[in-house]
Amino acid sequence: MAEPQAGRVTVESDVVFGRGGGRDLKCNVYMPPQAGTARPAVLLVHGGGWVNGDRSQLHGYGILLGRIGYVCVATEYRLAGESKWPAQIHDVKAALRWMRANAERLGIDAEKISVSGNSAGAHLSLMLAGTQNVAEFEGDGGNAGVSTHVAASIAFYAPAQLYAHNQPLREELSFLFGRGYTVETARAASPIDYASANFPPTLLITGNKDELVPDEASFRMYRALIDAGAKAELHVYADAPHAFDATPEFGRQAAAIMALFLDRYVANPRTFSTAASQQIAAEVSAAGGMTAKSAS
Repeated sequence: MAEPQAGRVTVESDVVFGRGGGRDLKCNVYMPPQAGTARPAVLLVHGGGWVNGDRSQLHGYGILLGRIGYVCVATEYRLAGESKWPAQIHDVKAALRWMRANAERLGIDAEKISVSGNSAGAHLSLMLAGTQNVAEFEGDGGNAGVSTHVAASIAFYAPAQLYAHNQPLREELSFLFGRGYTVETARAASPIDYASANFPPTLLITGNKDELVPDEASFRMYRALIDAGAKAELHVYADAPHAFDATPEFGRQAAAIMALFLDRYVANPRTFSTAASQQIAAEVSAAGGMTAKSAS
């Protein structure tokens, strides 16, 4: 790994983390300015409809999270034009195993690795979170036997359900699954079908003018997780289209939301003080409810 530079995130590109489809798989590693050990880490998974895109798309998040102490790994994965499902989740899991196997070298805490993705990458982020250590999704990309547990999952405008009840299968997904795919295949690749109390804390971010992945996908995933007893948080931006966070001001705010979420659930786990909340509620009730005066 490259040596840390004072005040700057160090980026090491084209690091080989495994094998897939008979070739090397590579990632970019973002190291915080300060040297350290047992730091939290984030695996970043790019979007592109499973057919295009590359790991450079999430460079901004690697820098923004790196500045505040997160070691970030932006991974590639085989696109659908090269290999059909489940090659994509196999490769993302290989990247995660590589991070855990190299925790000491990277200076990270192997139990504090989270995953974040955008669009198709968000789908893979949620799938990774929902299928931790499930054999059929592990693949053989390297570091066999290393756990694919994740501490938290973040998903921007995620395709959470790749089928619709009592409706024909989506022909456009043939590029991912292959022609003639079945509803069983689509269900097995749908994060919403893995919602359970064991699902790691999950942050969902979307816009309500998304023309590619309607915001209802995130709402459904949120409700499924909450109903199952998992911890989930949902942020919806008004009038925001798909990939809205490519706009710098939205990207910076999204990174701040990610940072608070990861700090609360991974880096420095904590909950709201029940006693303090009860005291505030009692004071508000005694004052006759929340008024403009009492809120000022």
